[in-house]
Amino acid sequence: MIPIIILMVGVAYLCGSLSSAVVICKLYGLADPRTAGSKNPGATNVYRLGGRIPALLVLLMDILKGTVPVYCSYWLGIEPVALGIIAIAACLGHIFPLYFGFQGGKAVATAFGAMLPVGPELAGLIVLSWLAALFVWGYSSLAAIVAVALAPLYTFFIKPDYTVPVAMLALLIIVRHKPNIQRLQRGEEPRVWDKRGKLKNNG
Repeated sequence: MIPIIILMVGVAYLCGSLSSAVVICKLYGLADPRTAGSKNPGATNVYRLGGRIPALLVLLMDILKGTVPVYCSYWLGIEPVALGIIAIAACLGHIFPLYFGFQGGKAVATAFGAMLPVGPELAGLIVLSWLAALFVWGYSSLAAIVAVALAPLYTFFIKPDYTVPVAMLALLIIVRHKPNIQRLQRGEEPRVWDKRGKLKNNG
């Protein structure tokens, strides 16, 4: 089983390395999201640069980057903690993409996709938490932090065996948002509907 786990870790990283934001922006003739807007290659920045359709495509592709390798690993009978490592590999691929100069995004959507195998209940609770936080505060980054921070708690009540791997993912995403947290504390973080993209935001 160890060779299979190592193989899936590599597959997950390579899947994560496909920068959806860069690919979609090129297809739509938009500016490179790594150098324009918030300079973060994620769905939120693509929304600012090109609107809803490109952003939704980026979101879908980013989710699949996490879902596909983790689902495949799940059906191969890999244990929960190892699944967490594979999920983290997919997120690290998004954060440090091999094909795009290791300049990636926050991996929120990819982490969400990696959590989907836990079940639709978890997915629904995460989405509801994100929407509620976004509605209350208007910050995509803060909404993502709140949603992933609650994910391990939700998992504990839904499928306790997966609490540790989900907590591992949540910690990675929160750490990745350190600059956003600092800007939130200074009152400098732009709200999600701010399409000017002058400051870095979540994506």
